[in-house]
Amino acid sequence: MLDRIAGKTAVLLLTSPTSAVRREIRSFLLIRPGGIGDAVLLIPIIRVIKKQFTQAKITVLAERRNASTFQLCPEVDQILLYDRLSDLIAVLRTDFDVVIDTEQWHRLSAVVARLTRAPLLIGYATNERARLFTHPVAYGHENYERDSFSRLVEPLGIHPEVPDHAYLTVSSEAAQTADMLLKGLDGKPFVAIFPGASIPERRWGAGKYGEVAARFHRHGIPIVVIGGKEDVSDGEKIVAGKFGLNLTGKTSLVETAAVINKSALLVSADSGILHIGVGLDKPTVSLFGPGIAKKWAPRGDRHIVLNKGLTCSPCTSFGNTPECPINEKCMAEISVEEVVAAVEKLMGKFLQET
Repeated sequence: MLDRIAGKTAVLLLTSPTSAVRREIRSFLLIRPGGIGDAVLLIPIIRVIKKQFTQAKITVLAERRNASTFQLCPEVDQILLYDRLSDLIAVLRTDFDVVIDTEQWHRLSAVVARLTRAPLLIGYATNERARLFTHPVAYGHENYERDSFSRLVEPLGIHPEVPDHAYLTVSSEAAQTADMLLKGLDGKPFVAIFPGASIPERRWGAGKYGEVAARFHRHGIPIVVIGGKEDVSDGEKIVAGKFGLNLTGKTSLVETAAVINKSALLVSADSGILHIGVGLDKPTVSLFGPGIAKKWAPRGDRHIVLNKGLTCSPCTSFGNTPECPINEKCMAEISVEEVVAAVEKLMGKFLQET
């Protein structure tokens, strides 16, 4: 609502940028408000920028909720917070050569980009925000989001080939913490489960995840549940029968990534944690319903996407999910048997590889 009122008004009050003489590029600002998933999928593009402009300083303006994601990208030189006034003021006082607003729809980030007065301003032309950029870029829901982000660097003459291998980096400190937390498993291959999601409509349910944990416990394969403090209750339910290890609420985001990196595979609904698994090149089983699988689901034979494809799904558009009149049937119809079969298929591949 703030964006629709204040953002739209600010866009109309600001003048469009004039074409400036392009100078040597020594500094970038990438604006990335929003969740963890967008941040993860932006990281391959940051790495491409750094490879092309090796001496340039890269600053990311993120939100508190997704800022730590960029700690998984050593190519980022500085992380500032979009929702901390002192950081926002610092950004507006800094002379950047290129500002890339990676937000897909909201206008306030485009306003911030325009106020930097950088000579090269790049962002998505999804609404009236387009007039604030020197290089507005088209955006659509039909493309994988990582590919959509790659279009933002085309005005720089870069046409990146996004890697399918791991593009996130886990620090040695986080890896050591993960080793300590997992020492009770005695090195056994384990399945990581993330039961959470950014919205309730994308949750599959602790009861069903608990059944999955019980099945694999009988085969001697432990389950490790990961997540934040809001997932602790679900984690306790999932391992209630001593079917695994509950690490929910015990790790930072970077440490959670380190745990995933040591797993055999990850099971998750449509979430930012899912994208961390993909960015670490781990096999994944993902559960999709309200979200746009074409845009967000992992690609490749190391990933199995479970999606019932109901006529009413996907129903999410530009981050907005309407209230469901049929009790999230798209998620409820995904069975325990389907998830177990998908895990067994990928687990078999993992055991053969190792």
